[in-house]
Amino acid sequence: MNTAAGAPTPPNTRNGLLGGGLVILSALAFSMSGVLTKVIESDGWTILCWRGLVGGLLVALYVELRRGAHSRGSAFGLGKEGWLLATVGSLASITFIYAFKLTYVANVAVIYATAPFFAALLAWALMREEVSSRTMVAAMGSAIGVGIIVWGGFGGVSLSGDLMAVLMTVLNVLYIVLIRKFTAAPVVWAAGATSFQLVFIGLLFSNPLAAPSDDFFLMMCFGAVFALAVILWTEGTRLIAASQSALFGTTEIPFATLLAFVFLSDVPILAGFIGGGIVIAVVLTHALLDLRELKNHCALNDCAERQQSPAELPFWAV
Repeated sequence: MNTAAGAPTPPNTRNGLLGGGLVILSALAFSMSGVLTKVIESDGWTILCWRGLVGGLLVALYVELRRGAHSRGSAFGLGKEGWLLATVGSLASITFIYAFKLTYVANVAVIYATAPFFAALLAWALMREEVSSRTMVAAMGSAIGVGIIVWGGFGGVSLSGDLMAVLMTVLNVLYIVLIRKFTAAPVVWAAGATSFQLVFIGLLFSNPLAAPSDDFFLMMCFGAVFALAVILWTEGTRLIAASQSALFGTTEIPFATLLAFVFLSDVPILAGFIGGGIVIAVVLTHALLDLRELKNHCALNDCAERQQSPAELPFWAV
């Protein structure tokens, strides 16, 4: 029903605008990861330690405030499934940082964007979850794009980083599928455990207190920006459908590429542009088709758009 001129915006429209804006802002914050990782001269273990400590504490505080006093004290009830999630998340975070250290920021952002497609295929293979033919085609198309990016790194300095980004994506896919399989696992607190695992690992392989003062400040900022990104993403996805969240989240790719160019003059080789263009086209097309399908379905059935649960945090959420 159309609203009269000058009438207040309907609540659902206001929520949609606010939710979309928050998710886009979170994508902008997440896109700073590549620039911060490259600007900080300390090794990856030191970065992981400080980012995990600061970001983990801030996000844990946010989650506690969000949950309320009645649920406090349940943080350590992870169980075997929760600890498995936390460990996979830690491995994914390690490869995430070192991928940025070793290759172009744009390559990492583009390769990571393919994770949802391959997660759908792995869920189909392991749990026989239904997967649409459109998603299968998208997975194949994005795999071609990633293959071109990695192929372009052969004989150059970026190959190890590209392969690390592929491994990061594989671990993220596994994490997504484990979340769907372990329905009773406390996902948010597993992500918190990931952060503190990284602090412990960082202490084993580095001396975080020996970091230069400039790096120390940047790592504190990295953790704070990371926590802000998670909070914005969580609040935004409460207000919009999952398909809309996926679409707005794709803005992280151009944001990351632009920031890397402006602050680092980090420009991928030709293969990166070609492969990245293929992946971006596939991701955007798939997200737009999903969104159109959802709107058509809801128009016919008068249904409410699905909102993501606050517990559906990705592995990098803390």
